[in-house]
Amino acid sequence: MAEYKCFSCEKKVSPDYLKKKVRCPYCGSKILYKPRTQTTKVKAR
Repeated sequence: MAEYKCFSCEKKVSPDYLKKKVRCPYCGSKILYKPRTQTTKVKAR
């Protein structure tokens, strides 16, 4: 499964915890994101 991070405290949130609640277990924030591992550059024509 995908790895999610909290936007406020930047800690990793396990996918098993997200099945129960959509909140950070550390700070209580509702804003989570999926960090990108690789940046994609697109050239304009």
